[in-house]
Amino acid sequence: MDHYRAPGWFTRRVFNGVVALFTRAGLSVWGSRLLQVRGRRTGEWRTTPVNLLLLDGERYLVAPRGETQWVRNLRAAGGGELVLGRRSEPFTATEIVDDAQKVRVLRAYLRRWRAEVGVFFDGATADSDDAVLAGIAPRHPMFLVSAP
Repeated sequence: MDHYRAPGWFTRRVFNGVVALFTRAGLSVWGSRLLQVRGRRTGEWRTTPVNLLLLDGERYLVAPRGETQWVRNLRAAGGGELVLGRRSEPFTATEIVDDAQKVRVLRAYLRRWRAEVGVFFDGATADSDDAVLAGIAPRHPMFLVSAP
C-alpha cells in the first residue's frame, strides 16, 4: 500500500496558498517553488508548492507526505516546470529509487525544513542514524531535477 499523509485544513486552505502567493510574486520561502506538471490522466497542468533542495550542486524534490498526486504525475510525465515569480524553468526528473542513496538527501532536507515537515518523517531528524533514515526512505519519493 502506498504511503500518503493528507494535508490538514490549515495547510490546504492557508499555508500552501500563502507560500504559493509569495512564490508567484518571486519571493522564495525557504527554497519554495511552484511545481507545474501535467496530470497523468487529464493532461492538464497541475500546480503545487514544493521545496527545492540544493545539495552539492544538484537539485532535488522530496515528497514529505509520500505518494502524493504530484509524485504520481511527475513519474508519468518525466518532468515539468519549476516557477519562481515570472521565471519558469523546464526540467526533467529522475526518480531516486535506491533507498541508500536517499539518506544524505533526506538528512539535508530535514536539516533545512524539519520545522515545516518534520512531522511526516516519523520522528527522524537530520541527526538520526543512517539506518533510521534508510528505514523511512521508502515512504518518501525523491527526484533529481536537471535541465531538459
